[in-house]
Amino acid sequence: MSINNADGTVDVRAEDAFDAAAVHEWLAARVEGLGTEPPRVRQFPGGASNLTYLLTYPDRELILRRPPAGHKAASAHDMRREYRVQHALRPVFPYVPKMLAFGDDPAVLGGDFYVMEKLDGLILRGNLPDGMTLAPEQARELSGKVVDRLVDLHAVDVERAGLSDLGKGAGYVERQIRGWSDRFTAARTDNVGDFAEVREWLAANQPPEVKICLIHNDYRLDNLVLDGPSTLNIIGVLDWEMATLGDPLMELGSMLAYWVEAGDDDVMQASRRQPTHLPGVFTREEFVARYAEKTGLAIGDWRFYEVYGLFRLAAVLQQLYRRYHDGATRNPAFKDFWQFVGYLDWRCREIIAKGRV
Repeated sequence: MSINNADGTVDVRAEDAFDAAAVHEWLAARVEGLGTEPPRVRQFPGGASNLTYLLTYPDRELILRRPPAGHKAASAHDMRREYRVQHALRPVFPYVPKMLAFGDDPAVLGGDFYVMEKLDGLILRGNLPDGMTLAPEQARELSGKVVDRLVDLHAVDVERAGLSDLGKGAGYVERQIRGWSDRFTAARTDNVGDFAEVREWLAANQPPEVKICLIHNDYRLDNLVLDGPSTLNIIGVLDWEMATLGDPLMELGSMLAYWVEAGDDDVMQASRRQPTHLPGVFTREEFVARYAEKTGLAIGDWRFYEVYGLFRLAAVLQQLYRRYHDGATRNPAFKDFWQFVGYLDWRCREIIAKGRV
């Protein structure tokens, strides 16, 4: 496998390949200036759900998104919805790519897909790019920008954006606890525990919703596009497949499940997919405090949101592992997810125990 260090892409996995000529023929009829030759196609390896490809033409680069092959959760991988959210959101929250074309002809790619402009910038993944350094004061400033952009998102007027029908609204907390519990149970394999204590505690300790607003539902540092290594301004937010109307503190809990601190244990450090361990980066506690200050929302018992975020992450990983376990994918990235799922069960129970007298 060849890796392009400049954009982080890899050769397209055999199971994820498609007919580039067929896609080009379809796309050239809808987007001007692409020329006559099919694009060079590369794949972004980081996504664990929908698949993302880089289409390189002589004068421009485009992004194609499509679902994976094999088993899919019932409400996941809705390309039409993902396209619609970003298209509607761009005029009121200009941190999304420009949508170019949506396709639902199975003869082209076997299912729904869409193509968008590529945002040129920097995405911080597991470690800083070669040659890049981040002073503690820069890391702290970037942390604040990550919080503030999330605050901006949660302040979007969904009526103005035409997205007031995106989710069911009230009752979000209960639906999430019940839904993720059901999804975990359905995806469980014999080599992981049942999370019974965690699921029961979450069901019994649900707080009232603080408000209902637009949430991204997968807001992470490695889903943000920065303008460059010196200014570190956030110019884009990617991967809107799970966006909905929900409780913003539930989003905060989900997001911080991925926010690995320098002081976290070795297992958490091994799971890190973004450089949140660097000196100067906000701790999770500091992130929550700034969010509360900026929004004026009362946080209450943070343990609930922290445990929810970790359990939700466990359910997501278990769903992906189940696809590998059942032979629906050969992606080796999923092979050992079950081990981390077991660790997350323990971590959730440790957090719950902190509140016991």
